[in-house]
Amino acid sequence: MVNTSMVQNILLFRLLFRQPSLCKYRYYTQKYAVQDTKEVREPMSLIRNIGMLAHIDAGKTTTTERMLYYAGSIRSMGEVHHGNTVTDFMEQERQRGITISSVAVTFPWNKHRFNLVDTPGHIDFTMEVEQTLGILDGVVILLDGSAGVEAQTVTVWRQAERYSLPTIMYVNKMDRSDADFSLCLDSIRSKLGTHPLSVQLPIHDKGLHGIVDLITLEKLIWDAGKQGLHYKRIKLVPEDELWEEATSSRRKLVEELADIDDKLAEFVIQQESLERVSPDMLVESLRRVTLAQNGVPVVCGSSYKKIGVQSLMDAVIHFLPSPKERNEQLYNCFGNNLCARAFKVIHDDERGPITFFRVFSGKFTKAQKIYNIRQEKQEQTGKLMVAFADENEEVGEVSAGNIAAVTGLKHTVAGDLVTVNASAASAAEKKWKKLSSSGDLFGIRTRVPDPVFFCSIEPPSKSYQLPLEQALQELQREDPSLQVTQNEETGQTVLGGMGELHLEIIKNRILSEYKIEAELGELQIAYKEALSNPVKDTHMVEHRIGSGVHRVTVTLSLIKNEDKDQNILILDRNPDVAANTSAITLKQLQAVKLGVESALTHGTKLGCPVVDVQVMLHWLEVGRGTSETIISASVTQCIRKLLEMGGTYLLEPIMNLEVVTNDENSSVVLADLSRRRALVQGVSNRGQSKIVSVLVPLSELLGYSTDLRTVTSGMASFTMEFHRYQPMSPHEEAKAIKSVTGFDVL
Repeated sequence: MVNTSMVQNILLFRLLFRQPSLCKYRYYTQKYAVQDTKEVREPMSLIRNIGMLAHIDAGKTTTTERMLYYAGSIRSMGEVHHGNTVTDFMEQERQRGITISSVAVTFPWNKHRFNLVDTPGHIDFTMEVEQTLGILDGVVILLDGSAGVEAQTVTVWRQAERYSLPTIMYVNKMDRSDADFSLCLDSIRSKLGTHPLSVQLPIHDKGLHGIVDLITLEKLIWDAGKQGLHYKRIKLVPEDELWEEATSSRRKLVEELADIDDKLAEFVIQQESLERVSPDMLVESLRRVTLAQNGVPVVCGSSYKKIGVQSLMDAVIHFLPSPKERNEQLYNCFGNNLCARAFKVIHDDERGPITFFRVFSGKFTKAQKIYNIRQEKQEQTGKLMVAFADENEEVGEVSAGNIAAVTGLKHTVAGDLVTVNASAASAAEKKWKKLSSSGDLFGIRTRVPDPVFFCSIEPPSKSYQLPLEQALQELQREDPSLQVTQNEETGQTVLGGMGELHLEIIKNRILSEYKIEAELGELQIAYKEALSNPVKDTHMVEHRIGSGVHRVTVTLSLIKNEDKDQNILILDRNPDVAANTSAITLKQLQAVKLGVESALTHGTKLGCPVVDVQVMLHWLEVGRGTSETIISASVTQCIRKLLEMGGTYLLEPIMNLEVVTNDENSSVVLADLSRRRALVQGVSNRGQSKIVSVLVPLSELLGYSTDLRTVTSGMASFTMEFHRYQPMSPHEEAKAIKSVTGFDVL
């Protein structure tokens, strides 16, 4: 047994020497191997790297807390409403009862090692989910048993799909009187477009009494008096009142699996029976289907009532992949060399920045030198730790497949891939190009969403200016969706965020963690600008600096382009000018690109970023001795002149809004939304609630939370997420310009 720390020894002792549990699947067991002092090293088949994803308030943090307790990692279970859970350790999280930051915890279960990441459910913190998905091997998506698939559930499902992550679903809160398991399965099928494969059924007897395991045809009955630590497996018999429903549901499960799993279908055809499929065969089939992402196993329970959590953890072991079953190309490219991806950075008062890594190959060792592939920089690591929320245990080594926390890194940010040195990176890159068809180097592509709100931030006095800048720098490194810029005209620091709550929490963190009473200005909508008409022109610049003369002649055209994957700058390959554009040096081309990027950050209407445009370089003539700075400035001046000539129009952010209300208030909600330029997408029923789905401009939703509570007497709630940018009508554009500048459009 490894002596990683006194705490870990106690945890492993509890796990390995407690009384045999009656609550484990009996399909197969594997040896749990941990060896070498001060090291974290297990066979990869015994590791599960998983994430908990869900709509807000579906029960992710409560479920994680139960997992830690049943694994023996904590002595007592905290509650979100008490503000004492392990993973919600930030002051803002405990005050608000929501998860703001993704948190990694490591614990043992059923002879396996779980590296689990609890993620936020609020759309304002979707970046925390995005930067985590790239290091996971599988995910558990939680549903509220009374609501089914909700707005944010669809968002996290799409995120998981984009990273090709195998998924299982856990229908939580089945103890509620309005919970409906069938409704949840139907919503998975209709809203997510996948096959829900129910492997359990809830047993209701004046509340949730237990669960039927369709794989073994057993009842799982929890002992409510012992914190849900133990439950019994009772074999169903034909005389049982649940027998008919259970056997019918099992036949349906086998039939659905046979439709999407050829191996099981072949066996069913040979046997000419659905009843002869053994539990082992069902587990193997479910695993194949899950790893191929052709279906989603669905389990159920109530984490708050301490029912179903252990069977969920067993399902993770049986249906979700080990590290070796994922990321094979990365393993093959780096061989025995270290390959690790950073997915989170936090700042600790004592230890400084702590960077969290998923180790894909090789091993991470204490005080190791690493090479950042994206930034092409070498850094020296400090302490090496195993993650457990805000308390990390120091170790000497972390092997492939696990999660490590490292101190001492000054430049590495979320999404960066590191290895041992530049030569190892170069060799791996050559192998990657041969093995992979992906355009992204090593498959790295963390999407940073554009901010939808802006506001200024000011320190209480000039003496706090530098501390505030340092605080914002650290917060931006932790949260890439927080955008910090300087307004050139006013000299103000401007924050860009994903929502009102996002920016409010940033302000509160600056106060509570950095002791700076910063003031936020009025919220502004993050408009964008687009080109009205294609335009082309030539611009000539001549500057005398000292004894030298700097001359640039550049011909550019602006073209409408909505393909975001294409390069913003392209070269004219027309035979008439091909000789000129082909002769442009790499330094000159980089200077041109800098000029293009600078010019497109400010449009002509409101100084907003210009999007959906492509710049074509037709001609570039540079005098001898002309600096790259003058080239960039000339390109910027030319593009700004072109924007004036071609004109721009405003684009406003449109939000996908979902309002949950009762039937009595639905007409009031719709009437209020109609005054907000909302486009109704549909009105549906969810139990006794009405679900109103609309597309509405973000500018119409400022203060909507208060307004909705007022018109419905507090009987409604809503969620929203960014949908798209949309052109504004001339009337609305004029109103937006006046609200920002204070002047009417002439």
